Amino acid sequence: MFQPTFYYSVIVTMLFLAIIVFVVLHRITAGYGMMYNSKWGLSINNRLGWILMEAPSFVTMLLLWILSERASATVPAIMAILFEVHYFQRTFIFPLLIRGKSRMPLAIMIMGMIFNVVNAYMIGGWLFYVSPPDYYNINWLYSPTFIIGTIIFFAGMWINLRSDSIVRHLRKPGDNRHYIPRGGMYRYVTSANYFGEITEWVGYAILTWSLGGLTFAIWTFANLAPRARSIHYRYINEFGKEYKDLNRRYIIPFIY
Repeated sequence: MFQPTFYYSVIVTMLFLAIIVFVVLHRITAGYGMMYNSKWGLSINNRLGWILMEAPSFVTMLLLWILSERASATVPAIMAILFEVHYFQRTFIFPLLIRGKSRMPLAIMIMGMIFNVVNAYMIGGWLFYVSPPDYYNINWLYSPTFIIGTIIFFAGMWINLRSDSIVRHLRKPGDNRHYIPRGGMYRYVTSANYFGEITEWVGYAILTWSLGGLTFAIWTFANLAPRARSIHYRYINEFGKEYKDLNRRYIIPFIY
């Protein structure tokens, strides 16, 4: 499983699939969240769906870490902790803050679970098994790569959490209407929360300087950018000129 040939074949496959997913999601909108669609088939409670979908990342990384002979290596452990901090929030905190009684299609949840296992394998496999044993020596913590990447990672996390909070407080309990998010990075993009998540994983790719980290950053964009575009046009259809006049981009400020 951790032979370089197999590991890099997974990386290449995931990069190829990212291109396909990016194209397909411009034609098909994943039916969860505000874009929920019963045509996706059987569904479960949205909170439970998020927990089950995100937990495999947290658990897989943890197992790869503690079962590795490099489990006590300082730098990979710190990188694993950063990964786990993100997924602890996404698995055990974010779902409990969700308001409303929305649903998540089982198909979306299962696809998300599979992807999250593969993602944790790509990153955890590199950190604790595939990378050269002396690749992440203690001096890595003082390198511009690690410092800059970590700053970007936490900046992205802050944007993501702040943006989620803005959306969460748009409605009062019992109100099912949609409102235009305002403030924070929503001044510039439709999906500020997605911009924050992309920023996080770009930062992580830099701080680990790994092909696994880069692949996940690319996948994050391939998955979220088309969805941000769909949400953008959903707002235009719902709010018309009021939303158009905000002149927001989909997901990358001033660019896309």
